[in-house]
Amino acid sequence: MQLKQYQADTLSVLRRFFEEARIAGPKNAYEAITQESEQAARLRGYAESYAPLKELPDIPYVCLRLPTGGGKTILAAHAVSIARNAWVEKDYPLVLWLVPTNTIRRQTVEALKNTRHAYRQTLDDAFDGRVRVFDITDFTHIRPHDLRDHCCIVVGTIQTLRVKSTEGRKVYAHNEEMEPHFSGVRDTAPGLEKLDNGTVKFSFDNLLHRHRPLMIVDEAHNAVTGLTREMQARVNPCAIV
Repeated sequence: MQLKQYQADTLSVLRRFFEEARIAGPKNAYEAITQESEQAARLRGYAESYAPLKELPDIPYVCLRLPTGGGKTILAAHAVSIARNAWVEKDYPLVLWLVPTNTIRRQTVEALKNTRHAYRQTLDDAFDGRVRVFDITDFTHIRPHDLRDHCCIVVGTIQTLRVKSTEGRKVYAHNEEMEPHFSGVRDTAPGLEKLDNGTVKFSFDNLLHRHRPLMIVDEAHNAVTGLTREMQARVNPCAIV
């Protein structure tokens, strides 16, 4: 799928942000780019000062502002490989792709699983066809070899993870089917939630915390709340777009 010029320009700036963040840190990279005359003219007052996540101040956290119908989903697909190359430095990153509604979740999963769709073709081109797509309700289908040998994309809603209490939520629950992901993980491993007996909980959110996913958030401007930020710290992403 041929990108429009403004889409290519957007991805170019995102790549620069990640590259410069590696050297100067996300805050300095953001401020240096947005203060350039060309970018300042494009942003026309939309760019605010960089606001890092309180719980994760050193991870890149940036929003791509596009017009309605601007092709944000195809840019998100491209953003995965850009982040892989410029920031993550991991052949096959884990991606947590969050959308605002269940309807959009189902549509996104369907599109990303369809090898004829432009979104999936973008990912296949970047990862030589080594792509796995999962609905978040099917997280138990993920196997360790999937994470090792493929770019794994898990699509869910923001509401699935954003809760005041984790009790009763499957993504936060102990699940014996997840045990292979924690082989060799010590109970003293930092940041992981534990059971009452002190052992590591075999849960999806602990899997995310261990693998530090790239987080793609659709409609992010509607999701930035204190509770969302608590969820982001629990997930422990390597970057948020």
